Amino acid sequence: MVLHGMIAAVAAFAARAVPGRPVPGTRMRPQPVVSASSCALEMRPAPINPDWIIAGEPQARMADHSRSDDRASYTALWDCTAGTFRWYFGWDETVHILEGEVHVTAEDGSVHELRAGDVAYFKAGTWATWRVETYVRKVAFLRRPFPTPIAIAYRVKNRLLPAATPSL
Repeated sequence: MVLHGMIAAVAAFAARAVPGRPVPGTRMRPQPVVSASSCALEMRPAPINPDWIIAGEPQARMADHSRSDDRASYTALWDCTAGTFRWYFGWDETVHILEGEVHVTAEDGSVHELRAGDVAYFKAGTWATWRVETYVRKVAFLRRPFPTPIAIAYRVKNRLLPAATPSL
């Protein structure tokens, strides 16, 4: 039974790791590049869970930018007014602060002050306390973590094969 699970995990990983090729004659083709001005994206209310708010009345908004075809990654624009709140990161999240600043206290007690131009990574499954003095605006790139069997297979693959650095 364990062998079947590992085979299924490796098969799922392989399917995800191999870039998809368009099928000739299909009408739906993914956009190779998605671009938009951050000022042109429609910001919609994205209320913070009231149970997470520690101080103030922070008002958050969000705009969708793009999502991968397999729905495993997502990019959005997010902003928030003054307040202090806890935040749960259900996905791995990398943020780039565009405007304003935020003081972040991680679960381990470390404090990080993020300002315009800063980039930070938050691991899935963790909590952090955010204190926004006046306003913060960020681009967030979220990636869904692999299920445990696939993550294990991926780590094994990484140990067996040298990692290639993506070309930027």
